[in-house]
Amino acid sequence: MSPSVLLPEDLLDRMERAVEKVRERLLRAASALDGGGIPYVVIGGNAIAAWVATVDESAVRNTQDVDLLLRPEDLDQAAAALSAAGFVRQHVGGIELFLDGPNAKARDAVHVILAMKKVRSEYLTAAPDVEPWEKHPKFRLIPLERLVEMKLNSFRIKDQMHLQDLVQVGLIDQTWPSRYPAPLAERLQQILDNPDA
Repeated sequence: MSPSVLLPEDLLDRMERAVEKVRERLLRAASALDGGGIPYVVIGGNAIAAWVATVDESAVRNTQDVDLLLRPEDLDQAAAALSAAGFVRQHVGGIELFLDGPNAKARDAVHVILAMKKVRSEYLTAAPDVEPWEKHPKFRLIPLERLVEMKLNSFRIKDQMHLQDLVQVGLIDQTWPSRYPAPLAERLQQILDNPDA
């Protein structure tokens, strides 16, 4: 019996390239900001992957996003550093994007969240500051407790999956909900009660 769809012969190469492009974009952006002395931290799926890898690298999930946290007052200086590294600044729907080149799509970009501001008005808490940060060999990493709070605020399906990953590798346990205000604590307890949901 023949397959119903003929997949490209270079499919594995394409999959590997997709993962590598995100990693390269992250490292190039971090290097540009480090070189410019601009405070930032890596957040989002790459931050989750970095934390999960500290315990079990086989549990790391790939992500298509590069998300950074920057202070609002550093945004223009960061834009200059990122521009010098080949990124193109764009403001779309209230979000600062740095496209990976002039012809890149929005998904081929660095997404910037502004520190100490609410990402959305309905969020319970504002995004944290960029300090303190954890030292990763290649970039500045958001502390785990602050990353979890951001994921609890957003709480989309992918955020819930990220939280489940942290629970499954033992980085979050039943002692954690007390660290957050009631609505966020309830969300975290929901994940802890159903880590495989």
